[in-house]
Amino acid sequence: MISILKIAWRNLRRYTRRTLLTSSLITIGVALVIIFSAIGNSFKSEVIGILTNSNLGDLQIHKHGYVGSIDNLPLDLTISEPNLHKVRSLLNNHPEVKAYSERIRFTAMVSNFSQTTNMRLTAIYPEKESQVCTDLVERIKEGETNPEIFVAPGSIVIPLNISKGMNVKLGDEIVLVATNSEGSVNGMTFKVAGISENILGPQGKDGYIHLEDARALLRIESAEITEIAIKLNHFDRLDQITLELKSQLEPISGEKTGKPFFEVHTWEELSPFASISKIVTLLIVVVRIVLVSIVLISILNVMMMSVYERIGEIGTIASIGTLPGKILALFLTEGLMLGILSALIGNVIGIGIILIINAVKINFQFGMMTLSLAPAIPVAETLFSVITVVLISALASLQPALKAARMEPVDALRHV
Repeated sequence: MISILKIAWRNLRRYTRRTLLTSSLITIGVALVIIFSAIGNSFKSEVIGILTNSNLGDLQIHKHGYVGSIDNLPLDLTISEPNLHKVRSLLNNHPEVKAYSERIRFTAMVSNFSQTTNMRLTAIYPEKESQVCTDLVERIKEGETNPEIFVAPGSIVIPLNISKGMNVKLGDEIVLVATNSEGSVNGMTFKVAGISENILGPQGKDGYIHLEDARALLRIESAEITEIAIKLNHFDRLDQITLELKSQLEPISGEKTGKPFFEVHTWEELSPFASISKIVTLLIVVVRIVLVSIVLISILNVMMMSVYERIGEIGTIASIGTLPGKILALFLTEGLMLGILSALIGNVIGIGIILIINAVKINFQFGMMTLSLAPAIPVAETLFSVITVVLISALASLQPALKAARMEPVDALRHV
């Protein structure tokens, strides 16, 4: 075996230019797969973290039909107090639920007595919301940032664009006017306690008030809410836990319809970024396919050339008694050696570039948030690249190797 390795290495060195060209193509392909995978996964993780930790939570529970009309933030599709108690009991006893926050979401008109505009409000208990959306207070650029009291009764956190557009500052008073589910209009005065960035971009108009203030403004006498945002202990088990919650909530039926009262949705079903996330994943798969194509075509080409250029040599070693199995092993070893060495070099280059990116700390904008690109070394991707190259190298080398092993010595020598 050692002698075959030595001969294979020597043969690769005999055609230095061709070997270097083929090796370079494979090396670049492997490096690109690793780099693109690391950057793509880092981008996805950063943005998913922003969405789930600042606004959505990992998953949400609503009354059946709410998400279908979520753009209107309907107040007639609420979770009633009796059913809310059942959900609380379930979530309090679920081992994978780290925290949950009850919300009322609605639209209102906001006025500073000289200008008026519309606004989306999320009514919360700040201490619970901060446990679910752990990065929420980091978006508050002015005002109270204590997670327990960042929005107290009688106060409001408004987005930066409304603050600038209406020239509203901390401590100013504004009026919210809202219509409840019965069509009744009511207004209340609030004190601006915080000004925040808006995760949805410069066009977003999302503010926060205390849940008890929302009930007073909307004249809701019971403890009903519109949604429950949930934070999990293990985000990687999101799909499994979602299915568990759906099955556990399914027995709870609506009072009149007999249909399931609740619906459970993950962040992916609630955010348009989910489609972007899938596109990034698809691009990573495409890059992998490109890698396979590069390796297959490159090694198949170089090994076929090697066989046709060395027909006389094959005939000579066959005529002195070299078994076909040895000839087959020789050409397979050349292809595998070329692929493995190229893959290892590509891994080293890819990991090196990832470390450089981490050292440079590349920042990018998502909405109004500045995120830092910090790609981790994709161990699974490096292993995948090596294994893929080895397998494709073996397959690409097999046909030329079989052709060489099956040559008759007389025919091969006559070719000379």
